[in-house]
Amino acid sequence: MSKGKYYITTAIAYTSGKPHIGNSYEIMLADSIARFKRKDGYDVFFQTGTDEHGQKIEMKAAEANVTCQDFVDNVAGVIKELWDMVDTSYDKFIRTTDKDHERQVQKIFKKLYDQGDIYKGAYEGLYCTPCESFWTESQLVDGKCPDCGREVKPAKEEAYFFKMSKYADRLIEHINTHPEFIQPVSRKNEMMNNFLIPGLQDLCVSRTSFKWGIPVDFDDKHVVYVWLDALTNYITGIGYDAEGNSTEQYKKLWPADLHLIGKDIIRFHTIYWPIFLMALGEELPKQVFGHPWLLQGDGKMSKSKGNVIYVDDLVKLFGVDAVRYFVLHEMPFENDGVISWELMVERFNSDLVNTLGNLVYRTISMTNKYFGGTVKKTGATGDMDSDLKETVASAVGKVKSKMESLKVADAITEIFTAIKRCNKYVDETEPWVLAKDTANMDRLSEVMYNLCDSIITIASLLEPFMPRTAKAISEQLNCPLLSFEDCEKSGLYPIEGKVTDSPTMLFARIKLEDILVEVEKIMGAQKPKEPEKKAVEKPEAKEEISIDDFCKMDLRVGTVLSCEKVKKSNKLLKFQLDFGYEQRQIVSGIAKYYNPDDLIGKQVVAVVNLKPVKLCGEDSFGMILSAANDEELSLVSPIAPIAPGSEVR
Repeated sequence: MSKGKYYITTAIAYTSGKPHIGNSYEIMLADSIARFKRKDGYDVFFQTGTDEHGQKIEMKAAEANVTCQDFVDNVAGVIKELWDMVDTSYDKFIRTTDKDHERQVQKIFKKLYDQGDIYKGAYEGLYCTPCESFWTESQLVDGKCPDCGREVKPAKEEAYFFKMSKYADRLIEHINTHPEFIQPVSRKNEMMNNFLIPGLQDLCVSRTSFKWGIPVDFDDKHVVYVWLDALTNYITGIGYDAEGNSTEQYKKLWPADLHLIGKDIIRFHTIYWPIFLMALGEELPKQVFGHPWLLQGDGKMSKSKGNVIYVDDLVKLFGVDAVRYFVLHEMPFENDGVISWELMVERFNSDLVNTLGNLVYRTISMTNKYFGGTVKKTGATGDMDSDLKETVASAVGKVKSKMESLKVADAITEIFTAIKRCNKYVDETEPWVLAKDTANMDRLSEVMYNLCDSIITIASLLEPFMPRTAKAISEQLNCPLLSFEDCEKSGLYPIEGKVTDSPTMLFARIKLEDILVEVEKIMGAQKPKEPEKKAVEKPEAKEEISIDDFCKMDLRVGTVLSCEKVKKSNKLLKFQLDFGYEQRQIVSGIAKYYNPDDLIGKQVVAVVNLKPVKLCGEDSFGMILSAANDEELSLVSPIAPIAPGSEVR
């Protein structure tokens, strides 16, 4: 009999590129919860997917010289392959380019506009392109985006806004009366103290500066801003209709029981999303859990740092269940976790090879050696038996309790406590000593039965976290996995069972030095290869100049404060440069060679006494120097940082 519905979602992965292991952690965490709930008797619906609109996608597609749709189709395919690779049991994979989703977003936008929650205005602020977020000066941290730490740039455009303050008091009341709504508690305190209590500003919900988004159908100059588009996937994916014709599935599943997201997007899910739902007249999700980050070494993973670890590389080196075990067990409930190759190898060999794998292998091997593979319960009990049975049976309740509060790592620890008790039982009973005397055979048989009985219970508890391993243990014991209800009992292994006559190790020991050799290959393959440089042919000599001619040019080093494409041109980039003594705008025809975001913070050399010109409607007060040939271009830059405004001579 079902315990009722359980609707769980992950954040939808942004299709700007291949997700690293830190991003992949979330899908494995959600899958373990979904599998656990199914095994515990719930009717689970597990939704994940991809977020596919926005300016960043438009820029990435342009850089790759493909259409936006082709770009997101490719990346969404990669993400889906990775999620499938680690055995995630999702029921729905939604894409925000799905036509039914896009149509519902347009309906939602129109409904909110018609009831006065959305109005038209103009936005002027500081914009972070990677996060697709506007900020005020006071919200910046050290002058940079408070979410990702990158540079922001001034932006102004006509936009539609949502009246956030209209619902703020109601949301505050909901959070105060539903303490379970935002977890962990530290995330709730952050949202209340940093955003809600100081007061909410109206939220920009449309854009006109790019086209890759869902059009506002009554004002096609605008596209729906990414957060109103992306967040609504949680209801559109299960059949919500803004005109009141929602499906039976939606009526059954909503509200969501759990939104599982990264702590970096907690604000969008605990402030914007609940307010959107309030405006639509829909119930709020029961719980939003902002999980911590999985860090590489002492910092967040990034391609620029060259420390990115991808889940498919980990799977090739360690196997699916070893990767699932590591990321689920090593992540604390609230604080960031750390992944390193050394730690993975250590955990693999100690926990999976020695503690779990060795227990299963030697139990089955001894059963074959002493009894031809047949396990019999004889009733010849000993002093240690009751403690073993109690420890294993009580693990079920402990695991359930930990999972109820989403403490997945602690739940796995409880299972491994039971595994360690089994290993201790082997050492206490010493089967190899009992086997030396035929008078002890009934006792020896009971010992082997107790071990097989305990191991099938442990495998059943492991199933949500390590499904392949649980299945392999079940097959070697020739016994089906148990329900949680049965796991709380003992003696459910067949009274006369037959284990496999050819046991295999679940995990084979690995050497750190071997892994590091493979890691070097993987990391080396990630680095972009330098193109082969062709020698430049001897140029035709230009007229000689004197030192006085050269000194007529005022060459200065400038630091790039902001850089963006000129709207009316495919070739031009507009720079705001800091020369120390002043800031000035220079327009340069290098858009083909550089992503504007990659230039922010860089130093360049510019001619600052060139006569000003107007290019595509933009004033340019100087010229940025580049080295170029027929195929490539590189900006001229000082080898080491130097004070802005320094003279080049």
